[in-house]
Amino acid sequence: MDEFRSIAELFAPLALSEGEGLRDDAAFLPSGPGRELVITADAVVEGVHFLAGTAPELVARKLLRVNLSDLAAKAAEPFGYLLTVAWPESWGEAERAAFARGLAEDQAEFGIGLLGGDTVSTSGPMTAAVTALGYAPRAVRRSGAREGDLLVVSGAIGDGWLGLQAAKRELALGGDHLAALERRYALPEPRLELRALLRDHATAALDVSDGLIADVAHLARVSGVGIRLDLERTPLSPMALAWLAGSPNRGDALEALASGGDDYEIAFTVDPSGLAAVTEAGRPPRTPLTVIGAVEAGRDVRVVYQGRDRRPERTGWRHG
Repeated sequence: MDEFRSIAELFAPLALSEGEGLRDDAAFLPSGPGRELVITADAVVEGVHFLAGTAPELVARKLLRVNLSDLAAKAAEPFGYLLTVAWPESWGEAERAAFARGLAEDQAEFGIGLLGGDTVSTSGPMTAAVTALGYAPRAVRRSGAREGDLLVVSGAIGDGWLGLQAAKRELALGGDHLAALERRYALPEPRLELRALLRDHATAALDVSDGLIADVAHLARVSGVGIRLDLERTPLSPMALAWLAGSPNRGDALEALASGGDDYEIAFTVDPSGLAAVTEAGRPPRTPLTVIGAVEAGRDVRVVYQGRDRRPERTGWRHG
């Protein structure tokens, strides 16, 4: 029973209506006229979401940022968060203080504050979870994509996956590229600057954490539509382009980048009438926005490369 089956079979029957069947990555509560409270939760585990030996302050900052990414995808402004930490035996006072400093640094950067939580000890790996809260005039769900909409993604795809390989010293690239990729993996950038665009124009949205192909498939299934993803349109950073240049098969390499995960970009759908707003919002030096496909009939993602359908061997990350 993998992550998605366990959610659907074990926990969805327990959900309140505000949890929307646990098909989204947030819950939505009315909070006064024209305002919704958006609640999301994510955890990090040593050896799964970050490597053993990662600086505690970087662990804390990644933990906050992956939750802020979920709020950004809902067009929500961050407010506060609850924190639960299971300290491993190897983390003494110095490591715990460094973790707290990392939280403080990103609290100041993103305008969010701690509301409470819990701390425990564990004989296992370091584990921490955040429940983040934010407000939105109109929260964007996964469920609103409509046939004829365009599929757009922010930033660049594949750097998170390449960054993990760089951190594990398994990537043959120049030193500057390696350092940039490692930072991209360790410190994702939550796209909070896109909130207004999403609120005004997005019909559905989610952040790209499991892999672009897998997450677009989530969007398609929850919305009850098909989505065509044009693999050759995948936006890539200079680091990913350098890696791609050394790959023997471009289609397979693009598929790997689009299924790797840990990018924390935002994929969203928009009516074609909103394309001008998307184009304007993505002009330099702002966050790039790229049209990479369209919504069509069906109930899943259809990956296309050079005019032909592909069947990816792997679409993204799945927890057991």
